[in-house]
Amino acid sequence: MLEVEALETAYGQSQVLFGVSLGVRAGEVVTLLGRNGMGKTTTVRSIMGMVRVRGGTIAFEGTPLHGLPSYRVAQAGLGLVPEGRQVFPNLTVRENLVATAANRSRRADPWTLDRILALFPQLAERRGHFGSQLSGGEQQMVAIGRALMTNPRMLILDEATEGLAPRVCVEIYGAIERLKASGLAILIIDKDLRALTRIADRHYVLEKGRVVWSGASPELVADRGVQQRYLGV
Repeated sequence: MLEVEALETAYGQSQVLFGVSLGVRAGEVVTLLGRNGMGKTTTVRSIMGMVRVRGGTIAFEGTPLHGLPSYRVAQAGLGLVPEGRQVFPNLTVRENLVATAANRSRRADPWTLDRILALFPQLAERRGHFGSQLSGGEQQMVAIGRALMTNPRMLILDEATEGLAPRVCVEIYGAIERLKASGLAILIIDKDLRALTRIADRHYVLEKGRVVWSGASPELVADRGVQQRYLGV
């Protein structure tokens, strides 16, 4: 579904990505791994049209995305759960969710408010609370629900469980497993290697803006050298 080839991105004169290539197939869960500052979020921001790409190509289901504004990328079928969650603090849970509701692909079983509340029952109890009144875990649930309400064909999660309590991390990964079972393609950035290798099909490891390793979960689990050298495990 997603094909990124030889991607190069810079902030001003400072180049961050150097020929990054990756792909996500339909129904697949793929991770983007690496220590902080290695270019993972910049890769996501490049895919989503949030930063200007200097070189390379990005295509989704055969449609070129590079050079398009963010709203056009979202309309193409990519849903983003951004780093830091970024829920609207002065809107209620319900308002945060319905604000992005759309079904441009005319799915027969679109994501609705009721489906989101079934995925995250905790939000049903908090639907009238403002974003600023929610815990970090609840905000992340809202951020995931908000992205799903656009009815994307692929979901991108940047730091899926960063800063969340272990119990909440289990809930988030449980939801991700259910989304995978439904056939949704997912690209994830996170640091929980044990959870990621259990759920994901394939992985890409970034080091200083370059892909230095890629492979399937069993290969990554078995390669302690890659884990120690690039992931700090």
